[in-house]
Amino acid sequence: MATAKKSPAKKAAVKKPAAKKAAAKKPVAKKAAVKKPAAKKVAAKKPAAKKVAPKKVAAKKAKAPAKKAKAPAKKRTPNAAFMKPMTPSAALAAVIGSTPSPRTEVVSKLWTYIKKHGLQDKVNKRNINADDKLKAIFGKAQVTMFELAGLIGKHLH
Repeated sequence: MATAKKSPAKKAAVKKPAAKKAAAKKPVAKKAAVKKPAAKKVAAKKPAAKKVAPKKVAAKKAKAPAKKAKAPAKKRTPNAAFMKPMTPSAALAAVIGSTPSPRTEVVSKLWTYIKKHGLQDKVNKRNINADDKLKAIFGKAQVTMFELAGLIGKHLH
């Protein structure tokens, strides 16, 4: 009978170390589990960012057709001030003609004159080299295309 008592004691003793080993393994498993979710969070953030970007693109695509649909429905009317025929000064009339024309047409005619006579700067295409007729309008030898409309305005009445 003594042997029977010893074997359950051994089994209990064996169980206790096993429990300790399991307990020792659990914290290790918890640390690993803590590391794994952190890795999953990082991995989860990247796909989440990827998912957000396609949604934005989809939203932009959805917005773009809506704008296109609105544009044809609402016709754009030009500003009446730009379409009002104005009489050019004598200096400007020498370049574009003396008939009254709107500002937009004056700029178009001026560009036609510039291209026809090759007055656009070869190196910097934004600059216009004035000939004798254009010097009377611009007041200087070279102007940029951005100054053009402002300088023309002074010669329209």
